[in-house]
This record gives sequence, structure tokens and C-alpha cells, in this order.
Amino acid sequence: MGLPQLLLVGLVLLLGVVGVLVPGVPGSWLVWAGVLWWALHERSALAWSLLVAATALLLVVQVVEWQLPPRRLRGVGVTRRMAAYAGTGALLGFVLIPVVGAVPGFVGGVYLCERLRLGTHGEAWASVRAVMRAVGTSVLVELLACLMVVGAWLGAVVSG
Repeated sequence: MGLPQLLLVGLVLLLGVVGVLVPGVPGSWLVWAGVLWWALHERSALAWSLLVAATALLLVVQVVEWQLPPRRLRGVGVTRRMAAYAGTGALLGFVLIPVVGAVPGFVGGVYLCERLRLGTHGEAWASVRAVMRAVGTSVLVELLACLMVVGAWLGAVVSG
């Protein structure tokens, strides 16, 4: 697989990760489709193993999300700006502290957005708790799974 096609697969994976944060966009399915595209062209044992692992992980995440309460975005004031802050925080946390850093990064991004909007620590923290109760868990589970798949793909591309 050539560099231009690898960049396109990476773009699909990035769109999938961003899509997790946007309601109605099938983010995890875009991530899976990107890995499928790469595996079909790569045709190595590593590529097929990654595809199988990604499929299993993303299916487990779908089952877990069905068990969580439904997302109530409008009721707690989740905005696109907050989603951007949360996603950026999760991505930075994931890079700085591999895998587990996505969780504090996500929460930190929501806190930073609310602190800038509301001004005080107490109000911002109360808003973070409300957001995490309403939508944070399901978004965080899906985002963490997608970041793990993308991280594994990057590792496979760099090592292969």
C-alpha cells in the first residue's frame, strides 16, 4: 500500500475518531471501515489480526453502549465547542499517557471548556459532573475504543 493510500486510510480513521464526538455520525464504524480497507490491501497476518481484534473490540463496545443510559445532549448543555475540547483533550491524553490518558484528557477538556465559559471552579466542576452523568460515559467508552484501534493501526503501519 502506497503512502497516498495510507494517508487516506489515516484520514478515514481520524474522521471516525472525530465522528464519535458528533451525534449521528457512525464514528466507530468509520474506524472499522478504515482498518478493513487497510487490511484488504495489506493482506498480512498482522493486518488480518488487527482487523479481527478491532472488530471484536468495537462489537463489545456496541453491546456496552446499549447497556448504558441513552445520551441526553441538549438537557445538560453539551455544545460543539465542548465536544471539540473534550475530543482534543482525549487525543492529547491518549498520546501523552498511552491508552489510559484518554480518560483524564476527556474530562479535562470538558472542564477547561466549562471553566472558560462559566468562570469559576465550582460551577465548572458541577457542569462536568452533569455532562459525565448524561453523556460522558458512552462517548468516553466509544472514543477510547476507537483511539485504541487507531493506535494499534499506527503501530502496525510503523512496524510493518
